Amino acid sequence: MHLTRRTTLLGLSAFALSACATTVPTSRPSGGLPADLRPTPNPAYDAWVASFRTRAANAGISQSTLNAAFRGTGYLPGVVRRDRNQTEFTRTLEDYLSIAASDERVSKGRAAYARHRSTLNAVEARYGVPANIVTAIWGLESFYGERRGDVPVISATSTLAFDGRRGAFFEKQLIEALRILQSGDVTPANLTGSWAGAMGHTQFIPTSYQAFAVDFTGDGRRDIWSDDPSDSLASTAAYLSRNGWRSGQSWGREVTGTASGTVIQPQPGGPRFEVTRNFRVIKTYNNSDSYAIGVGHLADRIAGGGPLRDTFPPDQYGLTKDDRIDLQRRLTARGFDTGGVDGVLGTKSKAAITAYQSSQGLPATGNPSPELLRSLGG
Repeated sequence: MHLTRRTTLLGLSAFALSACATTVPTSRPSGGLPADLRPTPNPAYDAWVASFRTRAANAGISQSTLNAAFRGTGYLPGVVRRDRNQTEFTRTLEDYLSIAASDERVSKGRAAYARHRSTLNAVEARYGVPANIVTAIWGLESFYGERRGDVPVISATSTLAFDGRRGAFFEKQLIEALRILQSGDVTPANLTGSWAGAMGHTQFIPTSYQAFAVDFTGDGRRDIWSDDPSDSLASTAAYLSRNGWRSGQSWGREVTGTASGTVIQPQPGGPRFEVTRNFRVIKTYNNSDSYAIGVGHLADRIAGGGPLRDTFPPDQYGLTKDDRIDLQRRLTARGFDTGGVDGVLGTKSKAAITAYQSSQGLPATGNPSPELLRSLGG
């Protein structure tokens, strides 16, 4: 039976794929968290914590651990807001790969691979998982450690447990986070992660940490929070290994002709992929074909491979990726902020289209079109 990392936790990979983010921070002070991710007085939450402490003690959590863990923590309204406002993104595979295997992510991945080559090679030798696969997961989950998250995990998980929408799940995460502190793997101040409690370079939730994290450096701690990614990278390889990774077998490949195995085509009219058992193992990390293809393709690019050979069809508006990039460039040149030029028409691009349409006296639909592109000129 496969073990899964976070099958009931939605949307955490969007933390690293920033173009997919569903929320925008509010009034962030320099070097600090957004205002809604800082503790806010809430008597009902305080009463819940008081009752929870008894349950935690019955589960073997010491009073000293509880006191240290909850010192300075509190209710985070922004965590609840983000949890309730999550959206299941239905991006095309083309858009997903434009983000997951962007030129920046590929170049940073190659640099990270070279910088940590000795560690990655040692991890591969021990667990049988290719170094470029581990690096690609690192890239998708936290942009190679640059976006690990700085929300206190105790505050985040206790807030979500108190809120109750998925109370039992998050109370379990909170208990395991307390066990992590009690074991001495990390201090309360350094136990940070995403708003939903995913932690470290490769974004393990507390239960997954307890099941899979390893002390690869041999310092007595399974430290996935450190700037040194060694324990995180090894923990990810250990996870894949325990879920059935077959050493010496690829994740799959793009096929443009005849294939001999299982073939999938996630986007109609787009590239086809022949996938292996290891593709399904990657999906235990995040149960999405797009994610698994993103990991595999990014891994191939990090190892020196080129872009996909086949092309994707025009989108629902009749635009190709090159058209969408051209549209973003032209809007940007006219002073309308698209948030980047990557061919992915996200929230900022649609807002820029709306603003441009309004400035021209056109219906402000926010939708692109070949006619709109032509109206922007060369």
